[in-house]
Amino acid sequence: MPDEYSLRSPLALSRSTADRAAHLRRDTEWLGKAWSDPATRVLVVDDGRVRVRGDALCFVGPGDAPDGERYLLGVDDDTVYLAVHAPGALGSSDDGGSGTTNPPAAAATLREAGTSLNDRDAGLAVHAIALANWHATHTHCPRCGHPTVVTEAGHVRRCPADGSDHYPRVDPAVIMLVVDENDRCLLGRQRGWPDGRYSTLAGFVEPGETPERAVVREVAEEVGITVNSCRYAGAQPWPFPSSLMLGYYATAAGDAPRPDGDEIEDARWFSRADLEAAWSSGEIRTPTPVSIASRLVEGWFGDTFPARASR
Repeated sequence: MPDEYSLRSPLALSRSTADRAAHLRRDTEWLGKAWSDPATRVLVVDDGRVRVRGDALCFVGPGDAPDGERYLLGVDDDTVYLAVHAPGALGSSDDGGSGTTNPPAAAATLREAGTSLNDRDAGLAVHAIALANWHATHTHCPRCGHPTVVTEAGHVRRCPADGSDHYPRVDPAVIMLVVDENDRCLLGRQRGWPDGRYSTLAGFVEPGETPERAVVREVAEEVGITVNSCRYAGAQPWPFPSSLMLGYYATAAGDAPRPDGDEIEDARWFSRADLEAAWSSGEIRTPTPVSIASRLVEGWFGDTFPARASR
C-alpha cells in the first residue's frame, strides 16, 4: 500500500473544540442552573437541521428555546452549549437578513453546511443531530417495550419499568478507496444516486468482524474484486442516522469489476487522467466535500482535487 496516500484535508464532521463535560451529565443542580442562565447557548435541532449563518451556528437563549428533549453538548471557553430537539420548530428555512451586511440564516443539514461550519460549531452540530436521530428511533425499551425517558442530559434513555439503561447507538461502517497495480482507483455507482454520481465503496461492519475484514468482504461482494491489503486512513461521524465511517486505502489487482447489480450498478477503474476527463466532460460527478469519500479520492488524486469535488 503506497504510504503517500493520506487524508490531506481535515474531515468536515470530525472537527470539534468543545469539552463534552460528561462528568456533568448527572449533576441535576448544575444542569438546572445552565438552563436558567441567559448566557447559555441553545442549539435547536429540527429533523436533522440546525440554523446556520455563514460559518457559524445560530443559537438561542434558554428562555427562547422551544419545548423538546434537552441535551448537554458541552462547555467551551466557559460557555455552556445545550440542544433542544424540537421537530417543526425551525419552520421556514430563511430568517431574512435583507438590507443588512450579515448573510441570512437558514435551516440546513450537515450535508449542506458541514464543510462551512467552523471547528467548534461543526462538532456541536454533529453531536446534537446524532443524539436527536438516536432518540427519535429508540423511544421504547428493547427488553420490555415500555416507553423510555431521557436521562443523563440526553446521553441515556432509561426504562421506568425494568430500570434498564440504553445508550446511543453508533454503527461502524468501512469506506475504502481501492487502488490497483497501475495506480488506478476504483469508483462505483449505487442505484438511485443522482445521474453521474460515482464514489468509493462502503459497507457496514458485521457482528464479530474487524473493519479490515469488512473492507475485504464488502469489495468482494459489491464488485467481485479481491483486496490484497488495506490501511486505515481516518474516521468521521456520519449521523445519517448513526454511522461512524472508518476510511481505508486498499490495494487489489486491476481485474474487471463485476458489480452485484443490486447495490452497485456500475464500477470503473480510473487513472487520474481518466477521472479528470470524465469530470471535465460532465460524464461523472465526484463525491461531495463533506464525505470522507471525497477526502480519500483527494489523497490519491493530489492537491488539485478539492475544486473538482465541489461540482
